[in-house]
Amino acid sequence: MTDILSRLLGARPWLLADGATGTNLYNMGLQPGDAPDLWCETHPERVRELHRQMIAAGADLILTNSFGANASRLRLSGAGTRVAAINHAAARLAREAVVESDRDVIVAGSIGPTGEIMAPVGRLTEAEATRLFTEQAEALKDGGVDILWIETVSAVEEMRAAAKAAQTTGLPWCGMMSFEPGGRSIMGVSPPQLATLVERLPYPPVAYGANCGTGPAELLLAMSGFSAAGSERPLIAKPNAGVPRFQDGGLIYDGTPEVMAEFAVLARDMGVRIIGGCCGTTPEHLAAMRGALEQRQPGARPTREVISSRISGAMAGS
Repeated sequence: MTDILSRLLGARPWLLADGATGTNLYNMGLQPGDAPDLWCETHPERVRELHRQMIAAGADLILTNSFGANASRLRLSGAGTRVAAINHAAARLAREAVVESDRDVIVAGSIGPTGEIMAPVGRLTEAEATRLFTEQAEALKDGGVDILWIETVSAVEEMRAAAKAAQTTGLPWCGMMSFEPGGRSIMGVSPPQLATLVERLPYPPVAYGANCGTGPAELLLAMSGFSAAGSERPLIAKPNAGVPRFQDGGLIYDGTPEVMAEFAVLARDMGVRIIGGCCGTTPEHLAAMRGALEQRQPGARPTREVISSRISGAMAGS
């Protein structure tokens, strides 16, 4: 049976992924330093409400509130033995919001990096990373997610470990790295290198790409590296809504809804199939992105110069 992501990609030119989880939960009362994942048990109604808002804004795909719900990260909050329970709850809350919506919305099980540095630079081995990811992936599968969503990874070894975890579950998956200004991850991986890695994996993702980073313009420039590598696998672009700054005691991102709407159109015109937002992206941003994608006609593939000028123009005009 074809998975729901592949089915929707086969039927639609683009899909809209959701916005931020953690930064939106902070706006709903999460305190700095607290683990967002724990809210799946302590404040389930607020997590479910965020999913509802993202779906109402037009999301075709929502991420579970489980980005840091692996044993290594949860151990920092004293919850290292609660991987199964927290991931089950995360999947259930997202599924409940989808059922209420009565729409075809994909529930993607969010799996972020382990929080440890991979060997030989650090001490985390690929085998241990695989174990951590598999434990979380199996819990998300048991909780009812449609696909696994591996995001914000920076090392080749960590992406390979995540792919092995997905293969163990048998679920389809998507994989994303985060790229710094200059076009490489913090562990030195370039977009063409990720594209090559993806095609060589024994259990490749349905789609792959980039998330987080320093804003929409930088992420779009990284996306051009995937296209240059010649891969025909569907691409994902999910940038932060600009750069954060402190204001009124909290973090504010400088990418307005108008900026993210411009990003969404540029991404679509580059051939990106799954478009969304990461840190700082609110339901308001997402609604503007959906509106732009539906109302503005496809254009020519943008050059680097066009990307820079149109994002800068949107920022200046907002």
